Amino acid sequence: MTRLLSLLGGIAGFYRGNTAGIVGSTIVALILAMCLAAPALTGFDPDKRVARGHQPPSTEHVMGTTRAGKDVWSQALYGGRVSLMVAFAAATVTSIIALAVGVSSGYFGGRTDEIMMAVTNVMLVFPQLPLLIILAAFLGNVGPLVIALILGLTSWPWGARVMRSQTLALRNKEFITAAEIMGEAKWRIIVIEIMPNLVSLAAGMFVGTALYAIGAQAGLEFLGLGDPTVTSWGTMLYWAQSSAAFFVGAWWDFIVPGSFIALVGGGLALINISIDQISNPKLKTGSYLRTWRRLNAEINAKRQEA
Repeated sequence: MTRLLSLLGGIAGFYRGNTAGIVGSTIVALILAMCLAAPALTGFDPDKRVARGHQPPSTEHVMGTTRAGKDVWSQALYGGRVSLMVAFAAATVTSIIALAVGVSSGYFGGRTDEIMMAVTNVMLVFPQLPLLIILAAFLGNVGPLVIALILGLTSWPWGARVMRSQTLALRNKEFITAAEIMGEAKWRIIVIEIMPNLVSLAAGMFVGTALYAIGAQAGLEFLGLGDPTVTSWGTMLYWAQSSAAFFVGAWWDFIVPGSFIALVGGGLALINISIDQISNPKLKTGSYLRTWRRLNAEINAKRQEA
């Protein structure tokens, strides 16, 4: 119970005076809830023809239909499940690898550090977007799970370097030295002493990777490198482009998935900014900024009185 209250207090403290975090979390949470509640929000099957092709928005089909006569609103909600799953799965894979490599490299040092950083530097040499396109093209029409793995396995090097840098700064702290003198196991020092100090960085890395994955998945699928039979925001854009929706005036066919991608991307970006503002002392805002403004106003008032 105490831990739960402490966790809730920490969450409340994060959002207190943090406008960017509140807005971003609200946007992402609302879209996620809508996608999860898709069966209650639409009665149409996203993969079945339900009307004539490129029917404009109406009371029956609030976001119109595609060239194939499928309901766009239904596809956006059910496709959002796939796109968000890919984004969060890729972010999870990236975070796990980056934490494992960065913390191990920074704490153990020596030969372990040399080998892990050599591998990390090799991964950093390759430009990521061309590498993603080559891998996706080599594997053929890849499904959402494979795209998530490709994104996760190619996005960890930068995060690993950040984690290594922070671990190096923590390794010589007094509480780490005390734990080592007391004979604590190395794995316990990493998990209990070091990891909690990396939570804000790990959270920022997770959100940043999810933001990147949303756009990368949509890009790969728009290029035709995904599985066109799986409904997602990226494949919706692919089919809209293939059916020349822009040229025939069916703006809803590409505006709807594009808007969902933009909204989720904007929400994740706001969350990432808010995490950076909280974890980086140079960028602290919220209640700190209001306190600074109040003190600054008092100082200016005293100067004017003098």
